Amino acid sequence: MNALKNRVLLIGNLGKDPEFLSFDKGTKKAQFPLATTEIYKNAEGEKVEDTHWHNIVTWGKTAELAKNYLKKGSQVAVEGRLTHRQYEDGEGKKRYVTEIVVSDLLMLNKKD
Repeated sequence: MNALKNRVLLIGNLGKDPEFLSFDKGTKKAQFPLATTEIYKNAEGEKVEDTHWHNIVTWGKTAELAKNYLKKGSQVAVEGRLTHRQYEDGEGKKRYVTEIVVSDLLMLNKKD
């Protein structure tokens, strides 16, 4: 049961090209927004599309893969864990961020 704790699986499309950072000690990071959409019919029988946005963070080789092969609109499946962090913005306000730190990424678009 331990393997199921804090596990997130999503399939969606990138909202923009990945942002890539390379740090002094060789660590690499890529991040991008991922949109997931649920389609259902409401009580009146009307089709409803409900889109949610997720902050995705990748590290190391997965970050390089994201930088080299993903772009806005790419469809991917990600598996990872949910994290929360806070920081102060330039005006001194506390900001809270929820992110999915990826352990596995699968590209779902067909090859060109």
